[in-house]
Amino acid sequence: PTKGEKLFCEEDSSPRVCRLPARLAWCSIDWDQLRLLHPLGAGGFGSVYKAIYCGATVAVKQVKKCNKNRLASRQSFWAELNVAHLHHNNVVRIIAASTRAPSTQDTLGTIIMEYVGDSTLHHAIYGTDCIAAARKDDELSRGPVFMTIAQVIRYSQDIVAGLVFLHSQLIVHLDLKPANIFITQQNVCKIGDFGCSQKLKDAVSSGPQFCQQGGTYTHRAPELLKGERITSKADIYSFAITL
Repeated sequence: PTKGEKLFCEEDSSPRVCRLPARLAWCSIDWDQLRLLHPLGAGGFGSVYKAIYCGATVAVKQVKKCNKNRLASRQSFWAELNVAHLHHNNVVRIIAASTRAPSTQDTLGTIIMEYVGDSTLHHAIYGTDCIAAARKDDELSRGPVFMTIAQVIRYSQDIVAGLVFLHSQLIVHLDLKPANIFITQQNVCKIGDFGCSQKLKDAVSSGPQFCQQGGTYTHRAPELLKGERITSKADIYSFAITL
C-alpha cells in the first residue's frame, strides 16, 4: 500500500455495530496514521499484519467473523482487549483498537499491538520457521534447537514475571503455550495472544467463573477441560507444560 492510501472504511452504517466502551476510548485508532505492510500470519480467529502506525512499526490483528461460531469470534476480540490498559515488559502491549473493520475484509474489529517480531518460544524449542530459515545454510542443522540452561532460566523468569503481573491484575491467559510467547530482538519473552483470556472478578462479589473459550488441549489445565471453575492455577499448569 502506498502512503495515504485508504485501507479501512471509517463509517459503519449498521445500527447494531458494537462500539468500544468508554474505558477504552483512549485507544481508538487514528486510521489516517495506519499503513499495512505485509502479512505476518493467521490463526483460528484472524490474521496479523506488520504495519506502520504513527511512524512506528506495529502488528495489526484483524479478528474475523467466524461463520460457524460468531459468538466465539466476538469473545476472542473482546478477550484480546482485557490487557488494553496494561503495561509490562513481559506482556505484548495493545496500542489501539476499533470495532470498525477493513472495507475489504469480513472482520469484527482491528487491534494494533506493539511489534515484537515473528520469533516465538515455539521456534526456539522446535527450530521451525524463522529460526530454521536463519540456519538454512547449515545442512547438518535439523530438528530442535537445544537451548542452554541459562536461556531456559532467562525465558522462564520472563514468563513468570508476565504471569505474576497478569494475575495481579486479575487476568488469566488460559492459552499459554510456546507459540503465544514471543521473543524480541532483545531476547526478552513477552506473553501475547489473549483471545482466550478472562478477567477474574472479585470472589466476594461474584460466583465461580467457568471457561467459555477454547484453547490448546496439550497445554490446557485438566479442570478447564472438565468445565470446572477458572483460577490462575490454570496458567501455572500451562507454564509447567511449556517448561
